[in-house]
This record gives sequence, structure tokens and C-alpha cells, in this order.
Amino acid sequence: MAEPTLQQVFGANATQDSTTLTIYKSDLTGLTASANNSAESLFAAVTLKAQVQLNDTNQANNPDQSISIDTGIGSITTRNNQNYREYSLTITLSKLDTQSAIDPNDF
Repeated sequence: MAEPTLQQVFGANATQDSTTLTIYKSDLTGLTASANNSAESLFAAVTLKAQVQLNDTNQANNPDQSISIDTGIGSITTRNNQNYREYSLTITLSKLDTQSAIDPNDF
């Protein structure tokens, strides 16, 4: 099998060239697109979109998939005297054991 495609991970309209990566907000999971989405909302939406393709099941069936995103156990935490729900996602990057640093070019 082949590595997951740009469109599988980031949406049908995702494109790239030598200097840019374009991801349509309308392709992102759960995001209400606006001209002023926060950086955190965009990061969360990109991660949730990628999780649809980059999951343990797909990785088990595709030896060329090197990344998986798994949902962890949620919890409640208190900060500033208010309760916050925490959602846990674990991103696992797998590669041959040749060095200890994460190099994006390896995936």
C-alpha cells in the first residue's frame, strides 16, 4: 500500500507546491469557518480531520502509514476556580530506529 494522500489526511481540496500547503477550512472536521478562526481552533480541526485517516486500524492495515492519532481518556480539571473538560489525543510517529530526534522528513 501507499502512504495516505494529502487529500485523505487534510480533505478533498488540499494541495501543495514547493512553498505552500493549502487546506480548505470547509474540509476540516467540526470547524465553523470564519475570517478570524483562532490558531488553536484551526489546529484542533486539522488534528481531528487527520485522525479520520490516521488511526490505529488504518495503520494496522497499511504498513506505509507512519502516524496514528488516538483518542485518549477524557478528564475534568480545575483551573482558576473553574472546571474544564480535557480531551486527550495521542499522536504516535513511527519510523525505523535510526536516530532519537523527530525529523518531519522521515514521515
